Amino acid sequence: MNGTIRVGTRESALAMAQSRLIVNLLESRFSGLKFELVGMKTRGDVLLDTRLDLIGGKGLFVNEIENALIEDKIDMAVHSMKDMPAVMPGQLTIAAVSEREDPRDVLVTTNGQSLKELRTGAVVGTSSIRREVQLLALRPDLNVRQLRGNVLTRLDKLGAGEYDAIVLAAAGLKRLGLHEKCGCCFPVEEMIPAIGQGILGVQVRKGGKMQELVNSINSPDTWLALEAERSFMIRLNGGCSTPVAAHAVISGNEMKITGMLAVNDGKTVLRAAVEGDKRQTPTLGERLADLMVQNQINMGDC
Repeated sequence: MNGTIRVGTRESALAMAQSRLIVNLLESRFSGLKFELVGMKTRGDVLLDTRLDLIGGKGLFVNEIENALIEDKIDMAVHSMKDMPAVMPGQLTIAAVSEREDPRDVLVTTNGQSLKELRTGAVVGTSSIRREVQLLALRPDLNVRQLRGNVLTRLDKLGAGEYDAIVLAAAGLKRLGLHEKCGCCFPVEEMIPAIGQGILGVQVRKGGKMQELVNSINSPDTWLALEAERSFMIRLNGGCSTPVAAHAVISGNEMKITGMLAVNDGKTVLRAAVEGDKRQTPTLGERLADLMVQNQINMGDC
């Protein structure tokens, strides 16, 4: 393969760091190849004053990058899979996923307080409806406020006293070398992570040598876990505006997937789990979605 392989990514420090992880994996297998990171600004990076669900949802972080891939301006793209919408353009495919980094959410404060130790009415910042409904289920007295921007911007706002606490993904903090911020991680049973949280996906045009090359770094069990989680999301027609979450764990040939669905305008948080053979991942995700819908019907919220 001749020339330099162009790797598209958002231009934030985190997105660049994540893309370098993928490039390092590819370079370790193909020492003769050269790669160039191509940073891009997406609408989601520009429109910071409005909730994501009101301006287009998850696609805001990937549309420009996918268009560049379709138009052959880049050769591959690296995405956080939690940002990927349910449907992607037909010409494109996810050719590989990374091994999963820590999937948990983290409560970050300036003094290391836990959720229980926050004062009544404490101001907690997050841009995620999923996090908001689960936080309020745990602490209804909290004042949850909108917080957009990249990880470093959010940490700066916390340090400036605009918030008592903020919630971030452990994966992002660790990939930025900010391990010390991960002292108050939520157990996944308490705060179910976003679908695909901690997983990087490498997107390419369908067919050809690039798909074959990228597929060589795919993590098989992570792929199955992601497939189960996304099947759950797709079955529920879930997007950024629908408070859903799912987390799959594989042990040997068995998989357990736990899901969350918020109903009644987020006032009620439903949780359920299913287990089965990991080779039946789409079916497991769909079974979990059907179980959640049935629970909703039984509550009279459908």
